[in-house]
Amino acid sequence: MKLNYYGIRAIFAFEMARTRRTLMQSVIAPVLSTSLYFIVFGSAIGSRITEMEGVSYGAFIVPGLIMLSLLTQSISNASFGIYFPKFSGTIYELLSAPLSPLEIIISYVGAAATKSIILGAIILITATFFVPLKIDHPLWTLTYLLLTSVTFSLIGFIIGVWADGFEKLQVVPLLIITPLTFLGGSFYSISVLPEFWQKVALLNPVVYLISGFRWSFYSIEDVNIWLSLAMTICFLLMAIATVMWIFKTGYRLKK
Repeated sequence: MKLNYYGIRAIFAFEMARTRRTLMQSVIAPVLSTSLYFIVFGSAIGSRITEMEGVSYGAFIVPGLIMLSLLTQSISNASFGIYFPKFSGTIYELLSAPLSPLEIIISYVGAAATKSIILGAIILITATFFVPLKIDHPLWTLTYLLLTSVTFSLIGFIIGVWADGFEKLQVVPLLIITPLTFLGGSFYSISVLPEFWQKVALLNPVVYLISGFRWSFYSIEDVNIWLSLAMTICFLLMAIATVMWIFKTGYRLKK
């Protein structure tokens, strides 16, 4: 199948331009928020917890903080991107344009994932001003950045299609994703939990994302790296299947 690269490029460029227009909200605010986490957790708590798993506490929380920003921003970027055409009524022009569902997904999800990866890179650079960092497995780091940003951009796309009001765009990131990330080992290793709660923590899908991402930095893991990768790919496949179902049925796209 030949892709409509002109159409993909047009939507992608429009979404990236929207980021430039909302630079404070899209980039500066998340970076400042993450910097505050470094100051509060890295300095204040880090003075009491000097090390975790053989890594300085300030450095230990870096992968979790990057993952927190990556998940929330991927969902936010993708959900707002597809929701606004629905809100303004231009979704019908989009659906009637010579673009296949795959091309629409590549455009919106690709733009959202790109913005999230750029933000993750900026936060990573910012972290070097606060703590000494090392990356043992840079290819794995890039792989996790890519897989996670694409997966949660797809989830954001699903939320944007499902939402029928602005407040619903914030429900999943604020009430589900952020708590799961905090409870998923962002600021601690689940190995410090009692055995029962370690088993409960393994029910949290974000644990696998953070564990795999942290392993790429320091070669330490809460969950076997191959299991983490397998779970991440499973999340991606489930998100792809859901988006395909949305376009097949027209769920909330034509209403």
